[in-house]
Amino acid sequence: LREPGLNLRVVQLFRDPRAVHNSRLKAKQALLRESVQVLRSRHRTELPRAHPPPPGPPPHRRAEFFLSGALEVICQAWLRDLLLARRAPAVLRRRYAQLRYEDLVREPRTQLRRLLRFAGLPVLPAMEAFVVNMTRGTAYSSERPFLISARDAREAVHAWRERLSRQQVRQVEAACGKAMSLLAY
Repeated sequence: LREPGLNLRVVQLFRDPRAVHNSRLKAKQALLRESVQVLRSRHRTELPRAHPPPPGPPPHRRAEFFLSGALEVICQAWLRDLLLARRAPAVLRRRYAQLRYEDLVREPRTQLRRLLRFAGLPVLPAMEAFVVNMTRGTAYSSERPFLISARDAREAVHAWRERLSRQQVRQVEAACGKAMSLLAY
């Protein structure tokens, strides 16, 4: 980013951590290996824990235990990125943009135009049609959260409200509260 001859732009996409946790829980077995790798990265980067580790889980809850721990590491990385972006010199801040998934879903054309303007690219009608189709499709599959297809993403934005328990919501908010606050969640 500091190289003057390099015209690099970074767009960092964020999503409400409660929705992230909801999606990850649905695919917990498929994400188990990834979650363990994320947790191992905490030791490599020596990220401090937001809360003391809970006692080991019973075997039938092990996947959820790893997913929750991985989400905490992810949120700590988000917080580090957000704070770094705020403290960066203006020349670097001009090359960095944040996008909340929920804003893209709510206003797909507006957010697409903003991203393309940031990248110095023209808005093409085919791009607008694509982003609207991918966020306003007729289907929604809560059982396959990582399926890339044309579906109604507006339903996915708030699905966590119906599927996560109060305890799960509190756990995510405790682990991710600082990042959520900076992102206005």
